[in-house]
Amino acid sequence: MERAPGSRNFKQSFDWRLIGIYLALVFIGLINIYASVHSAEPSSIFDLSVRSGMQCIWIATAFVLALLIVFAIPSRLWEGAAIPMYIGVLFLLMAVIFLGIEVKGSRSWFSFGPVRFQPAEISKITTSLMLAFMLSQAGFKVSRFRDFVKVALAIGLPMMIILAENETGSALVYTGFIFVLYREGLSGWILAFIGVSILMFILTLTSSPYIAIVALLGLTMVANTIHGRNQVRDTAICVLVVILLALLPRFLERPMYILIGLAVAAIPVLCYQAYKRKNGFLFYTVIGAVAGIMLVFSTDIIFNKVMQEHQRKRIEVLLGIKDDPAGVGYNVNQSMIAIGSGGFAGKGYLQGTQTTYGFVPEQSTDFIFCTVGEEWGFLGCLVVIGLYILLIWRIISDAERSREHFTRIYGYCVACCLFMHLFINIGMTIGLMPVIGIPLPLMSYGGSSLWAFTILIFIFVVLDHQEKKYF
Repeated sequence: MERAPGSRNFKQSFDWRLIGIYLALVFIGLINIYASVHSAEPSSIFDLSVRSGMQCIWIATAFVLALLIVFAIPSRLWEGAAIPMYIGVLFLLMAVIFLGIEVKGSRSWFSFGPVRFQPAEISKITTSLMLAFMLSQAGFKVSRFRDFVKVALAIGLPMMIILAENETGSALVYTGFIFVLYREGLSGWILAFIGVSILMFILTLTSSPYIAIVALLGLTMVANTIHGRNQVRDTAICVLVVILLALLPRFLERPMYILIGLAVAAIPVLCYQAYKRKNGFLFYTVIGAVAGIMLVFSTDIIFNKVMQEHQRKRIEVLLGIKDDPAGVGYNVNQSMIAIGSGGFAGKGYLQGTQTTYGFVPEQSTDFIFCTVGEEWGFLGCLVVIGLYILLIWRIISDAERSREHFTRIYGYCVACCLFMHLFINIGMTIGLMPVIGIPLPLMSYGGSSLWAFTILIFIFVVLDHQEKKYF
């Protein structure tokens, strides 16, 4: 029977490179999980009494899930069921707070005998589908305030519930969806505002509120200088004002009062100038500066009243405010020792002393990357990170070629989830991020994480396949 013009056969219409990278990461994860539980008297990698054996079961069931998505579930179902699935998982997220079990301070797990299930992992899938559904609707514009609020609620609801479960790591992943919104038309200044907010928070903790506000005002003036017409004049004024403000503490005991007075006097004048000249950019940057100043003054409340003690300690160790190598900083310290000891080519498979003797806690889960660093060295780390980059690049590349908006947006959601997990997890193991407990996709031990990422990726694989069949 002849194929229809323009159609492609089954083999041609799948992105086998993407699937191959997925399989490679799963295999690398398995052998490194075995290395992390390896001891002086090792058992078989398939021994069900150790984590590597259990991971084999999770891998087998993950492959079954992938096959079901590809062969048994119609691809059109994912778009049509996006809303009920999203609502259903929201109920699970709320139910687990009351009915779930507490694991390491986080009440985010359902337990069914030996099997544990974490709804927060599934919520990344349903939120991705929901965002793809909303953003692909005709006439929907994320740059329009009303539509932006709808999208923000879709992201914020599960994120807030997960924070209530004390699952900070999973909640932080949701911030990555901002890149999806940027791709779909959200102003890049929103990303800049988020970045500046993080900078203000850090500067307030590590230096002083005064320095943070001076930096904020300097950045505000720089933004308006770039956006203005007379850039030479504005640059000179900007530099002069920042220098004067930076020197003010040398001559006054309480320079903050002068700074606040200048800000209070300048804000209405600048708002009037923005209105008179119809300069919307100036108005929004002034409002942003006001919000930034409010954040600086609320940092102490957020840090000491909102955050929990273990979160405060991790941030203090990360920022160098305190040194606690035997306490909160123990995991990161041992992780960096393990990675650093691997050198260029590593100590060899099953030869890592930090790994074999269990110096790094949670090495088969959140700190699996330091096993790679110790036993495979810089080269092994390069290969693993390279595979993740290729995986994300293949997903984005396929998404950009998609003719269906739903497929493209969902693909970007998948890529952002993978990137956030990769960035946070590896950053955590090398001391660039606080220890917040988040798995490395496809490599860390655990069924919930592996199943969730398998479903997340293979939904995109089948959506991409559906389009490629005919083109």
